Amino acid sequence: MPNKPNIAVVAGGDSSEFIVSQKSGANVFKAVDTTKFTPWLVEMQNQRWEVFRDGEKLADIDKSDFSFELNGEKIHFDFAYITIHGTPGEDGILQAYFDLIGLPYSTCSVHSSSLTFNKWFCNNYLRSFGVKMAGSVKLNKGATIDAGAIVQKLGLPVFVKPNAGGSSFGVSKVKSIDQLEDAILKSWMESDEALIESFVDGKEFTCGAVKLNGELTVFPVTEVLPKNEFFDYEAKYTPGAAEEITPARLPRHLFETCQQLTSEIYELCECSGIVRVDFILKNETFYFLEVNTTPGMTETSFIPQQINAMGATLQEFITRIIEDKIG
Repeated sequence: MPNKPNIAVVAGGDSSEFIVSQKSGANVFKAVDTTKFTPWLVEMQNQRWEVFRDGEKLADIDKSDFSFELNGEKIHFDFAYITIHGTPGEDGILQAYFDLIGLPYSTCSVHSSSLTFNKWFCNNYLRSFGVKMAGSVKLNKGATIDAGAIVQKLGLPVFVKPNAGGSSFGVSKVKSIDQLEDAILKSWMESDEALIESFVDGKEFTCGAVKLNGELTVFPVTEVLPKNEFFDYEAKYTPGAAEEITPARLPRHLFETCQQLTSEIYELCECSGIVRVDFILKNETFYFLEVNTTPGMTETSFIPQQINAMGATLQEFITRIIEDKIG
């Protein structure tokens, strides 16, 4: 009997989302079908690339070919399932490395990952195709902060967020002009660029999608009801801090509109693997928030919820993603 393909479930990363990524990695690792594949948990943080089993380090990864040695045997991977939120797993850096060494992976390509990770670039690209979204201003780290000019252009309140970042770290809702500078400084701690966006008063919805064998499957829409003022890091990852309803309580035409928009954005950004798109609904219009190309995969994350609502399992989709890439 031939050996089962070795699957690296890659977690960790170099951003504030390290611990969330560990949880996503653990859940994906658990969902890999061990009758078909041999999963290995790989944790990356800066220069530390290590293979773990049951919480214990087994070996260091050889960065020249992404292999490792165990009991004198060199083990090569056949596929990488990337669960790193933030850099280097969501911005194209890790994807470029895997392309160089010829290792197939679960996520979007280099250019798609880097486009969607940079909110400013992604917003302007999608806006050119008529996708509706809030007005915004980008401010590079160290630039002069003219709070008056920003408020004159965008009004109040505004959201201030890191331009390159994932999990709602460094995000502030600013209601008065005197809070703006501190909020921008806070977001610069996470990214070299701050994105200031006008406030769209509405409800938040999110929808996942995946393309397999050239066919796009769009998941059910989730309605997000944060108990905090907005869906910040605490609301995302603290049990009970947000109510999430899947499928969303939307009229059929709006539910389908959200799914259709998700499909269009997936195609426009030339995505691959499981992707999640976030929106705000105001007066029957969906405003685009962001594309998540390595969305949360913890047990309580949106994507597993949406897959369950379809009557499917995470294991089924992970198996299909791997088989789609390695044949």
